[in-house]
Amino acid sequence: MQGLRKEPVDATPTRSNGRVAAAYVQPLLEVAAAHGITLPSLAVAAGLSTQALSPLPDTLDADAYVRLLDAGAALTQLPHFGLMVGERVKLGTYSVYGLILLSCRDFGEVLRQTLRFESLAHDLGHSTLQITGDIAEYQWHSHYPHASRHLAESVFAGVRVFSNWLAGRELPAAQLTFTHAAPQDCSEHLRIFGPDVRFGAAAHSARFDAALLGLPVPNADVGLYPVLQQHAEALLKEKMRVNAEADIVTQVRTRIANNLSHDRARLATVAQELNQSTRTMQRKLSEAGTSFQQVLDQTRKALAQTYLRQRDLSLSDIAFLLGFQDQSAFSHAFKEWTRESPGNYREKIARN
Repeated sequence: MQGLRKEPVDATPTRSNGRVAAAYVQPLLEVAAAHGITLPSLAVAAGLSTQALSPLPDTLDADAYVRLLDAGAALTQLPHFGLMVGERVKLGTYSVYGLILLSCRDFGEVLRQTLRFESLAHDLGHSTLQITGDIAEYQWHSHYPHASRHLAESVFAGVRVFSNWLAGRELPAAQLTFTHAAPQDCSEHLRIFGPDVRFGAAAHSARFDAALLGLPVPNADVGLYPVLQQHAEALLKEKMRVNAEADIVTQVRTRIANNLSHDRARLATVAQELNQSTRTMQRKLSEAGTSFQQVLDQTRKALAQTYLRQRDLSLSDIAFLLGFQDQSAFSHAFKEWTRESPGNYREKIARN
């Protein structure tokens, strides 16, 4: 298409095969529901099908969760949506990993187990802990560095609320930093985190007195710790196995996304880029429970829903970016995927 200046959007998450457990998604849905947002409306606003959240699957794509946070903030018009999601965190939010924390002797062990098992709750980012002298610094490294502030703020609000609950009292406020710019109203940040909250920093972090790591966890059921840890290790091992099997799907999806607008998203081309024969790649995809055509359709659908949110892209532009011969072919495929036309889908998003 002559004169097209739009670049394809990278729809793949920073972290391959990123997932979020249903229990971790629940606080987000609760905040949205409390402000009158229905599950179908929230799902559509995030580029998901109307039935994607009801019933809620065991796990959700991490990139879909990030979109849900932004969709929830937009639909509710709540400037502190992420903080409100974090404040709804409870023991069950962190699934088995949460039960392990409840069985830890002290907060030092709580943080060590967090570093080990937090991926059982989500793949949105990972934690690190550094102790220098009498100061401990906890950092959370987002796997979605370009996400809105609601992601990091929901994580840190959740950590704060859960830590206070675990301690049975309000813990001393940490020196908190966020990488994003300060919002217009910081009153909720000060209420939740205390007076020392800074923005525009190099990392999302919390600095506190290292002596707090020795603080006992009241009523910790340490007798359950070995059993829960063994169970969590088994779950972590299974997750790693599933991720390894699914990795071929991620690789194929990435190559397809990169090649669509160049009309090179073909089986032979992708197999060649992955240094595999077409037969080998098809076999691996089959073992992962899918096929090249299914991955192609899923990638095109996800990108189409992303592009349709960009009002400056015409339907013919989108057809080109997705590797279709013309707008008609794209419209036909989109109807097959979603049972509605691209135009109707775009109008529905605008209404929401």
